[in-house]
Amino acid sequence: MNMTYIDAILTTVVYLGSSFVLFFIGKFLYQIFHRGYNVKEELVEKDNLAFALAHTGYFIGLVLSIGGIMMGETAGLLMDLMYIGIYGVIALILLNLSIIINDKIILRRFSVRKEIVEDQNEGTGLLEGASSIATGLIIMGSVYGEGGGIDTVLIYWVVGQALLILTSFVYNWITPFDIHEHIEKDNVAVGVGMAGAMIAIGNLIRHGLMHDFESWWITAEYIAIDAGIGLAFLPIARLIADKILLPGRNLTDELINQEKPNVGAGVIEAFAYIGGSVLICWSL
Repeated sequence: MNMTYIDAILTTVVYLGSSFVLFFIGKFLYQIFHRGYNVKEELVEKDNLAFALAHTGYFIGLVLSIGGIMMGETAGLLMDLMYIGIYGVIALILLNLSIIINDKIILRRFSVRKEIVEDQNEGTGLLEGASSIATGLIIMGSVYGEGGGIDTVLIYWVVGQALLILTSFVYNWITPFDIHEHIEKDNVAVGVGMAGAMIAIGNLIRHGLMHDFESWWITAEYIAIDAGIGLAFLPIARLIADKILLPGRNLTDELINQEKPNVGAGVIEAFAYIGGSVLICWSL
């Protein structure tokens, strides 16, 4: 085994170690930002699936946020570690702030904590987890690439967060029923569908942001194209789920107009959004 190969292995171990450090910092920050949740009690004493879904989504968001920092060209081991440390902590703080913002705006019509902790509402847990994943994708796009600085990351995050909130309003508009009302009624199927829409838009925003910074005008074009296509695609994806992926049944009836909501129909709807966003990213 030559020295070059050994050096490569050691460098990989250092990068992987720094990723784990960031992950544990993110785990610690969650408790600081979300003092209303007792992680140990919810996960292992109450067996709260709603919280487990939300918390797992947060972990996925953590990995995606860290991934954006780890990818890209190297500037040398020491410079890379400095970059990982500075931008990593910023990314983790932004992720936690996004969860708070989304709870207050996107799910503004009820208490998210009450739904998850007291009612163990799995639909709400799914949405909070999806919010973390979508935000993790946005942060991945924000911290990836060269040519920008901390100010660029912050502006990218603000724009991405605003678009994610806009998506929630558009999604409420295209559905023929009140999303918040049915989620509060513990309708997991409705929560699954909206979760898919949020992740899909997060992925498209990530694609628009994930390039080397050249100018604000070029960046705005990328974001406008990807987000615009995504928002326009939402009703199309819902129609595809209704008429093609769920043949012989009406999607709305399956989600809300029967005694037991069809969670499988919600999964199909979520797939239509996420699958469509992946194909759009590959095509652009």
